[in-house]
Amino acid sequence: MNSKHYEISIEIAGPTAIWTRPDTGDSPGTYPVPTRSAAKGIFEAILWNPAVEIAPTRVEICSPLVYHHYATNYGGPLRKSDQIRGDNNYQLFATVLVNVRYRLYARLNPVSRNDFSPKVRQWLERTRSPCHAFKEIFERRLTRGQCHYVPSLGWREFVPSYVGQPQAHFPTQQDINLSLPSMPDQVFHKPAFGKHALAYTQGLAIRSGVLEYGSAPC
Repeated sequence: MNSKHYEISIEIAGPTAIWTRPDTGDSPGTYPVPTRSAAKGIFEAILWNPAVEIAPTRVEICSPLVYHHYATNYGGPLRKSDQIRGDNNYQLFATVLVNVRYRLYARLNPVSRNDFSPKVRQWLERTRSPCHAFKEIFERRLTRGQCHYVPSLGWREFVPSYVGQPQAHFPTQQDINLSLPSMPDQVFHKPAFGKHALAYTQGLAIRSGVLEYGSAPC
């Protein structure tokens, strides 16, 4: 297989976003940028293949950070049992971001396994460089506006207004410099079909509007 490194990128924008901080309890607050797992989910919304791992490397903030109070009626499974029995919703309050725009970057890594499905094994037999093939398919789908599922800006109801190739006329917000003492890094213990194993990274910082995610924990 070709050992050359391949990188993909995407720009995403929308009216509302939330990158939930686990320490904010039942009134969720947001990080200023997507977590690594959220960024990975945005890429995988365009194209997913278990033979190629998408490893987000950095994010650029391309619009000012504007925080906003948000309220919605929640009717999901996390309600109290008496609320579910009575079919009653409750008001959920959150701190979100408005009018966001990000550029995300990721490295592609080949995944070595011997239990791929027949369809994936056939695809691997047809290419000498799965990461190169994945990059070409990803960029073609991005240009055409195709996706595996609709990407979101955190919560599913926060749909983007733009998803596509990076645009040079939206510069990085170089005046944004923030420290992030702790941030969720991964949700599962391996890239595909993993078990839940939440891990954090400490000591991250946004410098001149850019966050480098650092090395993945696995």
